[in-house]
Amino acid sequence: MGRFTLTLTCVVASLCWSSAQRVSRQGARRACVADGIEMCSYENHNGMLQKLNNLALQYPRLAQVGSVGKSVQGRDLAYIKISGNVSSRNVMEPMFKFVGNMHGDETLGRQLNIYMAEYLLKNYATDSRIRQLVDNTEIFLMPTMNPDGYSSSSPSCGASIFQALSHVFSGNPRHNARNKDLNRNFPKQFDENQNVPFNELKRGREIETQHIMDWIKGNPFVLSANMHSGAMVASYPFDDSAAHQSKGRYSASPDDKFFRYVAKLYSQNHPQMGQGVNCRERFEDGITNGANWYDVPGGMQDFNYLHSNAFEITLELTCCKHIPASELAKGWSDNKESMLKYMEATHLGVKGMVLDGQTNIPVPNAQVHVEGINHPVTTTNKGEYWRLLAPGTYRLFATAPGYLQSLPVSVNVLEASPPQALISHFNLIKSKK
Repeated sequence: MGRFTLTLTCVVASLCWSSAQRVSRQGARRACVADGIEMCSYENHNGMLQKLNNLALQYPRLAQVGSVGKSVQGRDLAYIKISGNVSSRNVMEPMFKFVGNMHGDETLGRQLNIYMAEYLLKNYATDSRIRQLVDNTEIFLMPTMNPDGYSSSSPSCGASIFQALSHVFSGNPRHNARNKDLNRNFPKQFDENQNVPFNELKRGREIETQHIMDWIKGNPFVLSANMHSGAMVASYPFDDSAAHQSKGRYSASPDDKFFRYVAKLYSQNHPQMGQGVNCRERFEDGITNGANWYDVPGGMQDFNYLHSNAFEITLELTCCKHIPASELAKGWSDNKESMLKYMEATHLGVKGMVLDGQTNIPVPNAQVHVEGINHPVTTTNKGEYWRLLAPGTYRLFATAPGYLQSLPVSVNVLEASPPQALISHFNLIKSKK
């Protein structure tokens, strides 16, 4: 009897333990699912590609997967493009991009791009806000710019002696496979001649950098952000100064007003970033000028601004660089609204066409200027332009070789949620020879 009782007790205890474990696992799984998206673990590179391709197969009218090229070790720098008619960009439809995981050990941005792709596609049919964004914006989400670095990274918030030793033998996962920091590898505006042929400007840089430079120059992106970790702040151009002072020197771009506005738009919609006191440093309103924080020659955000029409900021998303998978769902909930607001900001300001006043044919490579802001934007081969501007009153005019300067146009950019770009076309008259 005693033996039977003992055996029965053991069986019951075993069943209870098994049941408790199952309930615990189910609870943990529920905790790592947000907005119907599973965020329970990191995917390896092939798993990420499979997830993106599955989304494109499931939503063929809305999504396409592509690659800008391969890394040193042959991994694709893949993106997913999302738009209401993904096969063809509509005239005056602006292009937006998020780029994650430029530093291989800074991982939340990688995951956020994967989750945002799924979120936009799953909610397109039922959420009018998402539908408006997707129908009117060509969105590019690149989870990782540095897949080789990511492949050698593991969850950690600090550099232990064991990690330091492993970096000696296997390289720093922050860097690419050639142990180069990709965010110091773009043309340095104060130290290199920028007015050279583009192929010469690319020469000698890392292959990942060259692919991204081609992507930026080859597409009329309007707004962009690159995602990092190790702090919690929205940082904006310029990232360095001519003096290369290590920190504390504000280096303003001509569009400082706009950059401060959109950086704050991101930080103020984040439950922690906007408070300004995070990690080990304090940032008023959760934003900072890049060079004022610390000097970064050869950064990607400044290349975007100086060599294309794209305006880019840098987002530092978590104090911990490679966060554990258990924190991914929280990272998503903290950043989702900020990401949506930032994508919607692609429609701030003014857009339109520059046309030949006699033939009505679009004028490519014309420039649209804003009085008082020394940074013209250039029209596409379709004559389109997008001029991002913070709320306020401005005067714009257009120029093009062989044409007279247009008359100035006054515009009043208003606060709106979501913003809607004003439309202003320019008709140019050919100059007399």
